[in-house]
Amino acid sequence: MSKALLWELGTEEIPARFLPDLIQQITRLAGNGLQENGLPYESLRVLATPRRLTLQVEGLAEKAADVETEVKGPSLKAAYDGEGQPTKALLGFCRGQGLDPAELYQKELNNSIYLFGLKKTQGRLAVEILPELLPGIADKIFFPKPMRWGHNPARFVRPIHWIVALYGEEVIPFSYAGVESGRVTRGHRVLGSSCIEISEPSVYEGLLEQNYVIVDQERRREIIQSQIQAVAESVNGIVDEDEELLEEVVFLVEYPTALAGHFAEKYLELPPELVITPMREHQRYFPVHDAEGKLLPRFITVRNGDDYRLDLVAAGNERVLCARLEDAEFFYREDLRRPMSENVEKLSAVVFHEKLGSLRQKVGRIVALAEYIGQQLGFSQTELEHTSRAAYLAKADLASHVVYEFPELQGIIGEYYALAAKEDAAVAQAIREHYQPRFAGDELPESKAGLAVALADKLDTMLAFFAIGQIPSGSQDPFALRRAAAGCTQIIVRHQLNLVLRDVLGYAYGLLEKDVPNLDMSLMPERIESAVSFLHQRLENLLSEGGVSYDVVNAIQSIGLQQGNLFAAQRRALALQSFRSHPAFPQLLAGFNRSANILRSAAEKGQSMELPPVTEARFVDPTENQLFAAVQAAESRFAALVEAGSYQEALECLSQLAEPINAFFEAVMVMDPDLDVRANRMSLLQRIVAMADSMADLRKIVE
Repeated sequence: MSKALLWELGTEEIPARFLPDLIQQITRLAGNGLQENGLPYESLRVLATPRRLTLQVEGLAEKAADVETEVKGPSLKAAYDGEGQPTKALLGFCRGQGLDPAELYQKELNNSIYLFGLKKTQGRLAVEILPELLPGIADKIFFPKPMRWGHNPARFVRPIHWIVALYGEEVIPFSYAGVESGRVTRGHRVLGSSCIEISEPSVYEGLLEQNYVIVDQERRREIIQSQIQAVAESVNGIVDEDEELLEEVVFLVEYPTALAGHFAEKYLELPPELVITPMREHQRYFPVHDAEGKLLPRFITVRNGDDYRLDLVAAGNERVLCARLEDAEFFYREDLRRPMSENVEKLSAVVFHEKLGSLRQKVGRIVALAEYIGQQLGFSQTELEHTSRAAYLAKADLASHVVYEFPELQGIIGEYYALAAKEDAAVAQAIREHYQPRFAGDELPESKAGLAVALADKLDTMLAFFAIGQIPSGSQDPFALRRAAAGCTQIIVRHQLNLVLRDVLGYAYGLLEKDVPNLDMSLMPERIESAVSFLHQRLENLLSEGGVSYDVVNAIQSIGLQQGNLFAAQRRALALQSFRSHPAFPQLLAGFNRSANILRSAAEKGQSMELPPVTEARFVDPTENQLFAAVQAAESRFAALVEAGSYQEALECLSQLAEPINAFFEAVMVMDPDLDVRANRMSLLQRIVAMADSMADLRKIVE
């Protein structure tokens, strides 16, 4: 017979950002724990509110299954004496394992005969396992910031005040963090009872809802979404989908009630981001727009409670928001009173890093590097001017009052300041774009000036830390260099930029020399190679996420690193991935691998790879002439196609060698006794391998 399990840890308010991960952890730990203890169950789910973590298991068996384990005993020779009687070794084994000698059987192991038996272990009762299992799960939960309280040695995310542990109607007795388990839970902190007795698991959610707690987070999500939609319609507005904010609100409340508030229309004269940021980031309000997407002087918030006196609740929220918007307006007006160039010079007093100088020095490097990138990409004179000006002003808003108060608006508010200062629209757009992408899935810069400044900023940051030896290792990346490198990779690939990174990074490293005291320039080649490899790793991740197989990624790795052109490497990989379905590819791959293996084997045997040029006079078989003619016909065209970046066509050209290579190997033996003939044939193979290697390392392809 099976029963339901209910386990609730009642705590003080847990930060909303922790709860989604805690749900996943408890789900995994509980599932693994029940499985390891041999307790089958029908279903398992974890529920969470700010004040409770709840595990519910339906159909949990009353007893773990009995287990039969094969145990190895003594060898047959050691088990019986000369008269065929059991020895002390055999009797001791049987006594220790609870077996009868008559139940044993023989098996051969390592050319010897041993005795084996099946040891039967009775499954334990669930009521014996659970008092050990549940506290063990709590001990294994990881928290970003655990804490201790009182004199209790246990560490948890917040102090635990009550524990409910029921198996059917029976309390599972144990103590954790100084709290005894029982059947009494608590409702909403203000509206609910502080003593709710749970008779058995099935009544748990219903009793809590009567006490103003919706314990199921998915149900709270549905309620909040429905309420927000209804409230928005009541004020003739629309709330945009915001999954991140919605999830946070779901885990901030136990009993949601949505309500609308308003603010003075004068604040709509501010940049909309400056109005939305205090609402969303500071107050967790949902902004309201009209059908055209224009911000309305309205907001929607979710109360943790019922609908009693919502007018007073709305008024209180309005007063708080009004104060924040008043500050935002003041900061914005103050910032507009001084030119952006004045803010740039203020960055001299802001340290970028103690070993890398000030932010003002970084701005100087960004300007020079962005101009260099623009030149490499063939920008017009006007585009270069926009790039230079945007790079100079890109960090100006970091010295503004608004960004000091609202760091989330860096770059965004800079665009507004640039437009207010009558800067060119392309310059203003580039200032906003140069931080992109900020996170995975974020938008990328679209303007030429924006992408050049974004690349300059990110490459300067990455290379500067590489130059002083702060290279990420393992999971450690305190300066977010992986994010910077990933952003550069996405920009280059998305905009199809033919940039030779080794050249760009070499120029950037030279810029560091005047700003970084005692910079060891002798390490420049090593640091640049590390940076190129670091960027190429991000490309490999991008390719893998895009469905390119691992062996194709490996095949273009060496040539990609050698060239330092991420866009070209990406196109090689996509072309090779597509070409794998070509009918001639298996035959081409087999012939190429055989050629490469013969050359490698010869090299391993100490034979010189400095082979003489191919000489037609030394050909013995017609297939040699045919293969040589095919190679000569393909070489110049293949090289031109690779140089032009026409990788698909280059592979098509290479595929024409498949049949001549196959015919060659069927007709002749490369390692001919005649050393001149052998060397001539190996020279021919060497040209084939060299041709393919300029495209990709086909040896890495797995078929």
